[in-house]
Amino acid sequence: MSVAARAAARVDELTYRPVRTDEIEACAGIWWTAINDYVVRLGQDEIPPEMNPIIRLFTHLQSTDPERFIVATQPAAAGAAGDGDADADAAAERVVAFASAISRERLWYLSMLFVLPELQGAGVGRQLLARVLPGDDGTARATATDSAQPVSNGIYASYGIAPRMPLLNLSGLPDRPEAFGALPSGIVPVAFDTIAAGPPGGPGHRKLVAAVDALDRELLGAGHPMDHRFLRTERRWGWLYHGPDGTPLGYGYAGEAGRLGPVAARDEALVAPILGHLVSVVVPRGAFATWIGGAADRALVAALGAGFRLDRFPVLLCWDRPFADFSRYLPISPGLL
Repeated sequence: MSVAARAAARVDELTYRPVRTDEIEACAGIWWTAINDYVVRLGQDEIPPEMNPIIRLFTHLQSTDPERFIVATQPAAAGAAGDGDADADAAAERVVAFASAISRERLWYLSMLFVLPELQGAGVGRQLLARVLPGDDGTARATATDSAQPVSNGIYASYGIAPRMPLLNLSGLPDRPEAFGALPSGIVPVAFDTIAAGPPGGPGHRKLVAAVDALDRELLGAGHPMDHRFLRTERRWGWLYHGPDGTPLGYGYAGEAGRLGPVAARDEALVAPILGHLVSVVVPRGAFATWIGGAADRALVAALGAGFRLDRFPVLLCWDRPFADFSRYLPISPGLL
């Protein structure tokens, strides 16, 4: 039997269903294996096997959208399961691929879709996509895909989710922070913790959530308070930037792990100074890292001027209808806008 025929036979045995919590670690392993399978062939270094951050992200995706986190499982070798034993029955399945999407108001976003290398090209990705993709009901449908993956890009584009903009990963330490520019006179940064001081759900907390939701709906096209809660569990600290009259004009996040973003600003000229403020108030354990879309050219040029560098191939942001202003919004990551 040919390699293609053996792959087709294995695909015919697959079962598709929502992920179980105890399978999230296996999904992280598929993500790591699939990415390294092609980056090494492109002459790049393997991504390190630091799985805890991606496991936490997958846990968050599953907790908010469990019906949109789908796995493909394959029967294990004969004799792996016992007679009626639940643990043995679970061991009789092997997760070989998964897709995870989220729904945030009128935005649907495909966060992840990965297939083990030995099953790629056999239609498994299309099967997973069909199970998480919404109908064309006016919801914006979007995803991010590696620019070095033309097959995946073509599949998404066939649904109208076409590449529109590069999303660039920058990292480094700002040895020339003046390149970001100073916050304009009258713009005052206030830490989220200061605004939301008091009991959970109190007036300060409600005020903060309302301000951030308003900025997200204006700039990202959807509010996503559950993702902001996740950022706080990841120890990213946020600041709200008030204008002279107290109106919220933007927000930004930074954490000791070095991640910068998301950043939102009503004026695109404010994005770079917000980044400059963030790198001045947080000391990272290593280098800073952030994702900047090609539309945010002012922030991109400023970050490069400050000493950041471009890492790896660009990611491509894809969508079927416009939904966000990426000149004024920097996302959390390619997996979670």
